[in-house]
Amino acid sequence: MRHQVKTRKLGKTKPHREAMLANMATSLFAHRTIRTTEPKAKELRRMVDRLITIAKKDTLAARRHVGESIKDKAVVKKLFGEIVPQFKDRPSGYTRVLRVGFRRGDAAMVTMVELLTEKPKVEEDTKKASKRKAKAGSRAKTKTKDKEKTETEAKAE
Repeated sequence: MRHQVKTRKLGKTKPHREAMLANMATSLFAHRTIRTTEPKAKELRRMVDRLITIAKKDTLAARRHVGESIKDKAVVKKLFGEIVPQFKDRPSGYTRVLRVGFRRGDAAMVTMVELLTEKPKVEEDTKKASKRKAKAGSRAKTKTKDKEKTETEAKAE
């Protein structure tokens, strides 16, 4: 019987489960939203909330404690510099788990885990600018291809 056992095993050994959750937490902090199955999302939420609560202290010990789970130094820097300051007034509940639908292969419930932060305007502006550049680049390529076609047709005549 599993009386008072709080964690889900997720069909994995303890080291595998810890590594998987640490990688998922790193991805969540880096991208602010990820998609995964519902049981994994609920376990991830517990881990991420604890990491953010520890990171709110902003001490060297807190950085080292968070660094045990999140191996990417750039993500740790982003967590302490950008993400945690947005949560300074919030006591808990830093993530949201939304049901997206069912996975096609095995009908598992897929959820989206997201941080309850505002995206920096710099990221939004760069995404819009890159989309504009991509569209403009594709238009320029089609125009040059059309010109080349008309030139080759003119030479052939």
